[in-house]
Amino acid sequence: MTSVIDGFCEERFKSVKEVFQSNFDDNLEVGASFAVTLNGKHVVDLWGGYANAAKTKEWKKNTIVNVYSTTKVMTAICIHILIDRGLLDLDAPVAKYWPEFAQAGKENLPVRYLLSHTSGLAGWDKHFRSKKLYNWDLMVELLAAQKPWWEPGTKSGYHTITFGHLLGELVRRITKKSLGTFFREEVAVPLGADFHIGLSEEHDDRVADLIPPPPIDLSTFGDIDPKSVAMRSLTNPIIDVLATKTREWRSAEIPGANGHGNARSVSRITAALACGGELDGVRLLSQKTIKQSIEEQSYGTDLVLNVPIRFGLGWGLQSKELPIGPNPNVFYWGGFGGSVIAVDLDAKLSICYVMNKMVSTLTGDPRSEKLIKALYNSL
Repeated sequence: MTSVIDGFCEERFKSVKEVFQSNFDDNLEVGASFAVTLNGKHVVDLWGGYANAAKTKEWKKNTIVNVYSTTKVMTAICIHILIDRGLLDLDAPVAKYWPEFAQAGKENLPVRYLLSHTSGLAGWDKHFRSKKLYNWDLMVELLAAQKPWWEPGTKSGYHTITFGHLLGELVRRITKKSLGTFFREEVAVPLGADFHIGLSEEHDDRVADLIPPPPIDLSTFGDIDPKSVAMRSLTNPIIDVLATKTREWRSAEIPGANGHGNARSVSRITAALACGGELDGVRLLSQKTIKQSIEEQSYGTDLVLNVPIRFGLGWGLQSKELPIGPNPNVFYWGGFGGSVIAVDLDAKLSICYVMNKMVSTLTGDPRSEKLIKALYNSL
């Protein structure tokens, strides 16, 4: 049964649509969406397949799905808005805004280390079940009291879940609003983007079910000693993909992992960044802040992901190990299972891929890689 692809694609990008279709024909997809903006306008907006594993519910134009760590891009945007407004200083101690954070030798740890995954707070010392993630106050209280796992600023260790809590608490301390509320009011609503961090029940019928991937071979992340940085970050807590179907998960604000959206909404938000910070009269950021965000903060084998990552402030940067496109000023990030966002500042291009059939990788997915390659070949 051939999946019907819906949406539109400018003629010059027809090869992109062909690749999107082939991913379904080759049984690599169940449901997915792919969208591209160029100079702030959508030139590709495709979706197709099914929103559930049984293939009884079509993936529609307004279908949304949990995109896991692609959410981190939205969280970082919120932080850059505060920086842009002069409300947050990258080089000030986190404790200036969050006094309790000064515990365990962290009194001078600067804000930029949180954005670059170099703070040493890649996970929690205390073991707990995933439902504890819904208790915001407890999660940030534990992080404030915790000692870094390595010397902050010396290397990166992907902040798998903690990224959202650390930065979300800064947003809350400065604005008196939760990250999800700030994002909705300052980003999603002004841009008319269908993306949510903390999803209200009215949207449940539009959410595609994530289809769990085969078990991950944790040995690919290097040292599988349970005391290693990688294992402590990736396995505490262990998140059951099926939990994403619950109202508890969807309504919680976990800004490192539980944003809900589709390729159209993600690419629209990041189109503003691709176009110098402004889209359709809505200015999110200044060009100065965007340029600052792609300054290299660390570059080396990440302690958690076990591959060389070049980090800017809140996102990964183009590198020889993880190339995105031909231009130098490209940033990106992706989510567990395959979703990805890439922004090419040189081409004023924003690219997003979102799906529900997950693959067992945290870095790279052949489905999106083929789409992005076809896109650049069409430019």
